[in-house]
Amino acid sequence: MQTHFTPADRQQPHIQEAERILRSCVHCGFCNATCPTYQLLGDERDGPRGRIYLMKELLESRDDANDITAETRLHLDRCLTCRNCETTCPSGVEYHKLLDIGRAEIERRVPRSAPERAQRLALRKMLVEPKRFAALLKLGQTFRPLVPGKLRSKMPTKPVDAGARPDPSRHARQVLMLEGCVQPGLSPNTNAATARLLDRLHIGVITVSEAGCCGAIDFHLNAQEAGRARMRANIDAWWPHVERGIEAIVQTASGCGAFVKEYGDMLKDDPDYAEKAQRIASLAKDIVEVLREEPLDELNIHATQRLAFHCPCTLQHAQKLGGAVEGVLTRLGFTLTPVQDAHLCCGSAGTYAITQPALATQLRDNKLDALEAGSPEQIVTANIGCQTHLASANRTPVRHWIEIVDEALAS
Repeated sequence: MQTHFTPADRQQPHIQEAERILRSCVHCGFCNATCPTYQLLGDERDGPRGRIYLMKELLESRDDANDITAETRLHLDRCLTCRNCETTCPSGVEYHKLLDIGRAEIERRVPRSAPERAQRLALRKMLVEPKRFAALLKLGQTFRPLVPGKLRSKMPTKPVDAGARPDPSRHARQVLMLEGCVQPGLSPNTNAATARLLDRLHIGVITVSEAGCCGAIDFHLNAQEAGRARMRANIDAWWPHVERGIEAIVQTASGCGAFVKEYGDMLKDDPDYAEKAQRIASLAKDIVEVLREEPLDELNIHATQRLAFHCPCTLQHAQKLGGAVEGVLTRLGFTLTPVQDAHLCCGSAGTYAITQPALATQLRDNKLDALEAGSPEQIVTANIGCQTHLASANRTPVRHWIEIVDEALAS
């Protein structure tokens, strides 16, 4: 794709990055075939190719250009950032990086309405602090009838209680685990189950209380510097353990894992954190990456359930781990039902289910139809956002896959 940036434009790092990505696109349109929003809306501007043209026009225009409107932002907002297009693209276009640049630019040029700004600020304040979120969740469950419908449907009535966690100090092998911001409130047993499972494999799980939200919520709501501040805080919290030789930093939410794995790229221009961020990114592992390398026969699993696995976009498209969980579950003896169009997004996409509820609901219902076609007893997934979004339909029960494995452990 040809670009028309001025010499002055090309002195700016974000324009240099955007031009590199734009020039890799051959505008073939293969990406539209696997784009969930293009499939629903049929509008070129709601597919990756159209959005790329919109961002190119935006970045090449002057600040005072009057043809850069809120409509451009609408089409960028509708993007799920599922990265399915990147899996499909034959030219390796790093679409999500261009989208980050485009969204930041449109945010700078076209102010949002007061209600939109208030909603985004509220989401950032409510979701990123685990204790605050847990308190608000408990309050919402107590006064459930008073909670707005689209939020009420996302609240579990009663999550599975977290069981005990083993003492990690009894094992020579140790990993860190990112607890996450909303998962401890919405599904407290997920990380506890992970700790018990790894304990059976002689791996101790250390929790660092100073490590908080990975930064993805701030970053993807266009508070990008706030997101980077959270990255730096997490690096500081983890670094003493990294220096002591921990094996990995484990995530049970694939959205967090995808984001932590990009710390090195997102802090590459920070002289104080660039090297540390690269090290952190290299240590980040989804729980399935740890388990698939271990002698799983030692777990003595009693697997009887028929499951449908929903592979989150952040696992299959961002982390390139499509099929990994299915492989582990099959090795453990679980029966997996086939899922048509498994590459498509469920509509959760971080805060997308709140900011774009109509599209998110359509995508959720389509995904549930595909998952339930094989009549599974339960649906399992690998990301708290997907889990909560799918469960909000009150159809087939939805759990994190690690909980199902933990329950199948022989005592």
